Order: sequence, then C-alpha cells, then structure tokens
Amino acid sequence: MAVITIVGGQWGDEGKGKIVDLLAEKAHMVVRFSGGDNAGHTVINPYGEFKLHLIPSGIFYPGVVCIIGNGVAINPAVLLKEIKKLNEHGIDTGRLYISDRAHLIMPYHTLLDELEEERRNKGALGTTRKGIGPVFSDKAARLGIRAGDLLDAGTFRGRLGAALEFKNMVLTRVYGVSPLSLEEIYDRYSGYGEQLAPLIKDTTSLVRDAVTRGEPVLLEGAQGALLDPDFGTYPYVTSSSPLAGASCIGAGLGPGEIDRVMGVFKAYNTRVGAGPMPTELHDETGSLIREKAHEYGTTTGRPRRCGWVDAVAGRFSVQINGLTDIGLTHLDIYDGFPTIKICTAYEHGGRTLTTFPSDQTILEQCQPIYEELEGWQESIGETRNVEELPAAARSYLSRLEALTGCPVSLVSVGADRMQIIPIRSISPWQ
Repeated sequence: MAVITIVGGQWGDEGKGKIVDLLAEKAHMVVRFSGGDNAGHTVINPYGEFKLHLIPSGIFYPGVVCIIGNGVAINPAVLLKEIKKLNEHGIDTGRLYISDRAHLIMPYHTLLDELEEERRNKGALGTTRKGIGPVFSDKAARLGIRAGDLLDAGTFRGRLGAALEFKNMVLTRVYGVSPLSLEEIYDRYSGYGEQLAPLIKDTTSLVRDAVTRGEPVLLEGAQGALLDPDFGTYPYVTSSSPLAGASCIGAGLGPGEIDRVMGVFKAYNTRVGAGPMPTELHDETGSLIREKAHEYGTTTGRPRRCGWVDAVAGRFSVQINGLTDIGLTHLDIYDGFPTIKICTAYEHGGRTLTTFPSDQTILEQCQPIYEELEGWQESIGETRNVEELPAAARSYLSRLEALTGCPVSLVSVGADRMQIIPIRSISPWQ
C-alpha cells in the first residue's frame, strides 16, 4: 500500500497545497476529501500562481488522476470557473473526476449563510459565507442534493422541489426575504450538470482500484485540525472534519489503508475569522509576520490573525490526527528575528495547563507561557540541506519536534516549490 494523508495542523492556511504539489509529482492519484470552496490552496509553479479552492493540487502533473471526493461540498459555478482558468493556462483537466456522492452547494445555502451571519451581528462566527454550514446541515438532515442527482432530470427536480419548499418557508418566515425560484435554480443547475456530467463518477471504485494495485495515492485535506467540529475551538469551527480520520470517509478507504499522515504547520500561527487564539499578537511583531508572509486569506482576502507557534495546540493536533510527520512551512519568515518564541503551556486562573481545553471560554482566557529561542540574522531561502541551516534554525526545529512529539520531515523556506528542504523520507514510495 502507498497512501499518504495530508492535513492542516493548525487553523488552516498552513501551505498544504504546496506540500501536496511537491508529493504529487510521484503520485498516481490525489483525492480531496473534505471541505468546500471556503478553503483555498495557493500553488506557485512554472505555470504561474494558482489559488485552488476545489480541485486537488496534483492537477498540474500530467498523468496524475485528481478526484473531488464524496466528503467535499461542491459549488458547481466555482468549480467550472476553476476548470476554465486552468484550461486557459494550458493545464489538462481531463484527469479530474467528481464523486457522485459529493453534496452540492445550492443558492439557498449561500443565502442562508449570509443571512445567519448578519442575524448574529457582533456574535457572528466569521464564516466565509460560502454556504458551507448550511450544506453540511442539509447533508446530516438528509435534505441534500448530490452531484449524481444532476445526471437524472427527474430525480434532481424532485429533490430540489422538496428541499426548496422547506427553504423558502425559512427564508420568508424566519428571515423575511423573498422566496427563491424553483425554475430558475433547476435550469441553472441543469446547465451545470450538462457540463459536469463527464466528470461525475463512482470515484470510490477508482480510489479502491488504485490502492489495490499499490499505486501511490495522496489524500488532501482542507482547513486545519483546530477547526474540526468535534475537537476544534467550537463553535468557531468549520462544518466538516479536516482531521486525518475523515480522509477515510471522504475518500472511501479504511483506516488500515493509510500508511503515513503528514500534518502541515506554519512556523508561526495564523487564523481567519472569530474564535480564540492564545498566541495572537496585537503588536508590531504580529504585523511584521503578516506583511512579510503576505498573510491574507486565499478565499476571502481578509487579513489573517498572526502569532507565535502554539506547541500546546500543535501537540493536540499531532495526537488527534495520529501524525507520523510534520511538514513545516514559512520558516524563512523568521529571517532577521533576534529571538523567536514558542508557547509551551497556558496559564489559566493560577494553574498551568499543558493540554488543549475543550471549552472555548477557558481558551479565550488562557495566557500563553513562552519559551524564547535565539533567532538568526541570515537568509535561508536558498538553503537546500538541513545541515546548512543556521544553528538557531536547527535548534528551533528540534525544540518543535520535542514539544509536539512528532518529527519534522520537511521544511519550506520560500514560496517556490523548489524551496523545500527534505529532512526525512516523506513518502512510502520514495
């Protein structure tokens, strides 16, 4: 077997797309297993700079099969736009397939998402307003519409009619807005269906066959572990699980078929939207990290909240994902920093906490306990060997490994796909 799961170890935006882009060169198949177009992966390669929201990052390699799995919520308009842009840059998308079990984001999902955020006012969750929460709510409530439904006009119209009857009652009676048109939505999505029909397949069989043949398969996650609805900073979380365990469900594999699980971490912490973040910096250092690393949301453009790396949260992420490796990105952002801090514990009510609290109110009150490490004054962007890194950078990596309990297997020192330092073997097929 040769299956690797790639997940975000923090609050998302860790640089997973770049890591998948690197590993996909030797893969046969890349499967996106969770989330929706609320997530964005930025990939920089010889074709240019791309911000992918739904299509797996392996699409840039000829011969690599890319699958949008059943665990993903798909906005057809966003997907078609993404396909068009890739095609315009000469990138073949003929190897892209969509699970017939993947749920579709409908117009009422995005509308309800926006209306609910406005209703919450100051208590808004800070969602991307892409309809993610409502579509996964419908999935659990058995009111969803799946990609496979687009292949049969009668099935699609029947399910859309049943869903829209209820949604229009909510829109008109709860939010006081006008109802949506069944005919308009049906016609629009039927058009999407005609364009996407060649891509919609039983992808579980495709993945299963690849694994049976022993071909290298990458399972690509979205968002990050600390946004998981069970283990993240609830209620400031996403609506599908970004954990490694969800890669099995979102791709159609069993847990025993996963060989390695790599968690991607930044050398610091970022977060978009509301919710607790103990190490957030509201000072010049936080602003310096944001501007130096261009920390603005791929999907929303919102400035990301920045802070020192949180090893308490990182260790928790290692545990709940069962990580075998860490891929560390953005280490070069610390070039020129005289010192670097790592949060090793929290202080709360006179107590020292070394585990990640489940209560977000407690987490909001936690004060980080820092350990200060020596920084380095030279640029590491051209470094390609770990032994050539400054001693202070190597010490930082070693301390992070010790605090999280997981080895760092590769380090990114720049935005380009070549600016990666391998430390340990990072895939079972290398």
